Amino acid sequence: MKDTGLVHEACEWCYRGVWGVLTSYFCLPDGPPTLPSMEGEVVETMRPSLAYLNYRKFFFWFGLFAIDVILFVLWGIFTYWWPLGGLLTAPLWLFVIVVPDIVAYIAIHLRYDTTWYVFTDRSMRIRRGIWSIYETTITFENIQNVHIAQGPVQRWFGFANLMVMTAGGGGTGHEGQSMGSHVGLMEGLSNAAELRERILSRSQSTAGLGDEHTTDAVSSMAMSSRDLGTIEENEANILLLKEIQALTSRLAKGGPPQAQIV
Repeated sequence: MKDTGLVHEACEWCYRGVWGVLTSYFCLPDGPPTLPSMEGEVVETMRPSLAYLNYRKFFFWFGLFAIDVILFVLWGIFTYWWPLGGLLTAPLWLFVIVVPDIVAYIAIHLRYDTTWYVFTDRSMRIRRGIWSIYETTITFENIQNVHIAQGPVQRWFGFANLMVMTAGGGGTGHEGQSMGSHVGLMEGLSNAAELRERILSRSQSTAGLGDEHTTDAVSSMAMSSRDLGTIEENEANILLLKEIQALTSRLAKGGPPQAQIV
């Protein structure tokens, strides 16, 4: 659904002005978040697809039409019963009808522009929020499951949501509800199925690599402990044999046994 007309241009102009104020005076980040990475590691940034933005605008225009029609009808009824009062309060009615629509339109764009997804070979980071910025960092080795959620309207627009669940994660799994600290929600993905496979593949590779390194480290420590114990036992046995040899020699010569210091 494409926005056209003077209303769209006015809202776009207002949005750009508000966006500039927020980034300048409230230190609102205007780019993707950073994610620590190793030298030579590829860092990939993503944001929701334009289909997700059009999806939110669809409900915006639908709600705008429904609410504004009701407000205009109420204004007409009020003006019919009291023409002078309807004329005097016309600016107030227009303010109530128009201003919330502009604010809602700006909020839609703000939410889209402040939502980012960043990936490296070992972890991912999700950022969203307008007034308060929220960032969630998830390492691939802790991921337990990746779930795709897609309603009929979302399917018609051509995008889906991806929920990344880590060890001990809970959450209801419904869009719009509060996610637990162990669930990362990625909204508005046009390639949700492909991204899910990539995340699961990286999760399995990093988990396997970690297990292999851990196993090797434990084995090395165990071997080192056994070798150290064997060396100490051998040294003690050698000292004992030397002491027995010295005492035997003295007894054979007829002399009294003396303490041997080694």
